[in-house]
Amino acid sequence: MESTGRRGGAGWALLITSVAGFMAALDNLVVTTALPSIRKDLGGALGDLEWTVSAYTLTFAVLLMFGAALGDRFGRRRLFLVGLSVFTGASAAAAMAPGIDSLIAARAVQGVGAAIMMPLTLTLLTAAVPAAKRGMAYGIWGAVNGLAVASGPLIGGSLTEHVSWHWIFWLNVPLGLAVLPLARLRLSESFGAGTRLDFPGTLLASGGLFGIVYGLVRGPADGWTSPFVLTGLFAGVALLTGFVIHGTRAEHPMLPMRLFRSRAFAGINAASLLMFLGMFGSIFLLSQYMQGVLGYSPTEAGLRMLPWTGMPMLVAPIAGYMSDRVGGRPVVAAGLFLQSAGLAYYASVVAADASYASQLPALIISGIGMSLYFAPASNLVMSSVRPQEQGIASGANNALREVGGALGIAVMSSIFSAQGGYATAQTFIDGLRPALVVGASVVALAGVAALFIPTARRAARTGTANAPAHAVGGDAPVGDSRETRSFEADPIEADRPATASVEAVSLETASR
Repeated sequence: MESTGRRGGAGWALLITSVAGFMAALDNLVVTTALPSIRKDLGGALGDLEWTVSAYTLTFAVLLMFGAALGDRFGRRRLFLVGLSVFTGASAAAAMAPGIDSLIAARAVQGVGAAIMMPLTLTLLTAAVPAAKRGMAYGIWGAVNGLAVASGPLIGGSLTEHVSWHWIFWLNVPLGLAVLPLARLRLSESFGAGTRLDFPGTLLASGGLFGIVYGLVRGPADGWTSPFVLTGLFAGVALLTGFVIHGTRAEHPMLPMRLFRSRAFAGINAASLLMFLGMFGSIFLLSQYMQGVLGYSPTEAGLRMLPWTGMPMLVAPIAGYMSDRVGGRPVVAAGLFLQSAGLAYYASVVAADASYASQLPALIISGIGMSLYFAPASNLVMSSVRPQEQGIASGANNALREVGGALGIAVMSSIFSAQGGYATAQTFIDGLRPALVVGASVVALAGVAALFIPTARRAARTGTANAPAHAVGGDAPVGDSRETRSFEADPIEADRPATASVEAVSLETASR
């Protein structure tokens, strides 16, 4: 990695990257509690509301690794400034959107800015912080991003109720304008070592995911045999098939498919995709249920979601300790099965007059389950591949999580539309209940996928792990000195070492 010299200290870098990360992470869920107000002001059907969330998560997902590679090629500070500028400008455009279509377009551009900006925050932080203090810096950065995810529904609800839903987007503008000059003056520039840009892979992944999500969103309204719906679904599948083939044959693909030969890598990524599919789709519908059916205000809905979304702030440290003691696989699997149980419980108690006391156990169980998943998941990803591949692996995991969120909203909203709707409180319940059952089933499948991750003992016996046997299953923390030991022979040859900026993406997983 080349660097042009450090301009500011570690404190400035931590402040700048934490604020930028907070902005990008907040916009994942901040819209959820504002959806009823947006629908009232701008109109639009359920499919339009889906796109206000999915347009952001989808562009964020498919461009995340590409954004890191752009930073390596053209300068990380320079691209960070570009991404932050795009994100800030798109936030202002979203706040001033005159209609639902323009809001969706602005949200898509927001995702582009976040995809460029977010993976570079930790690269820039790593360059500015001495090695001995990086653990503490990463912990603060992760805590700030975790706070953004947990407080998203509450912040969105409070601003919507007491000011206007427009301010969930205006909030980013003064923050972005304050951070831009600081980043220009206080961050040092650096470049990667000849990173190649995978344009074909990016286009195939983007087109394929858009086609599938478009088909799922439009299916209930236009009919599943509609030419546009069928074209979107079939074209999406074809393009994603092309992406897989490209990943097996290209010299430097965005996502090398050979990584999925590792049971550990395949298992944790399948679990992550399915987990976010069930979780995001459920939060999307439940936030509307709390307001539209139970009559809570946006602020009240955000507060009542905190036992679920905010639980990782309390349980994650305990889950991390447990994973160090017993390994990551059992903790992740237990968390996913608890999350599934929480959603199933919620499906059994939803009613037009359900009390909050009847919902609280489901929220707490789901929150504990999500916490147990988050803490060891990043370590399982990192320990499933060789050190030089960890950047690519973690970038892929983050992207699959975002893809899972976009697909979850599309799939569960399709089920909701097929079985119910917005006409009355009862029709909403009729659609919500089967959607939650499907969400619970999908997360249960995620738990089954996690069980296929090899344990440390089995990996050592079979020699199939990419990482040392002690690391598989999450027994050794990322960055443990034991990672410097030689790897066992593996039939899968490694790519060239991943550049520093892509390696830094790996740490993002810990906060999401």
